Amino acid sequence: MLALQGDVREHFHALAECGAEAVNVRRESELAAVDALVLPGGESTAISKLLEVFGLLEPLRQRLREGMPAFGSCAGMILLASEVLDTRPDAQSLSGIDMTVRRNAFGRQVDSFEADLDFAGLDDGPVRAVFIRAPWVERAGDGVEVLARVPAGPAEGRIVAVRQGNVLATSFHPEVTGDLRVHRMFVESVLTPADR
Repeated sequence: MLALQGDVREHFHALAECGAEAVNVRRESELAAVDALVLPGGESTAISKLLEVFGLLEPLRQRLREGMPAFGSCAGMILLASEVLDTRPDAQSLSGIDMTVRRNAFGRQVDSFEADLDFAGLDDGPVRAVFIRAPWVERAGDGVEVLARVPAGPAEGRIVAVRQGNVLATSFHPEVTGDLRVHRMFVESVLTPADR
């Protein structure tokens, strides 16, 4: 769990409920010791600056290039993008998924909303999604699987969940609803066949 800023505790709890052994990552040695990483929601430019301050930016990029599984929600999605629109010129991203993401695409804090999403690969009905100053995906590259789109309203059809290889990203916050299916999907993708 990248524990520099954001809703770390909520993800930590969700991962533990899914049977994962979650640890906080704030140093390069801690990053080197984990099998996978969750990048939580929060403020993407603040997290990118903290990645630089803590000496984690390049080591994290390298781990992602080497195939480390990762899951980013909201700000985590922004950080995992290869291109970010509407951000500061000095903001950094990790290029974990070949996608273009627009920050705060749905509007300001007062424009936060919830929606039920059909989510590819998940059974038992739609996923209740909480969007808080959320991004959306403007472009998904070849090899990027679109898992969910906004079903209705002004943003109908916008991409809000993707996966490329073993890197998963959602523009919403599955850690705040009590529905563990997205976290389980991620945890199961990390397990080896022997672990299952």
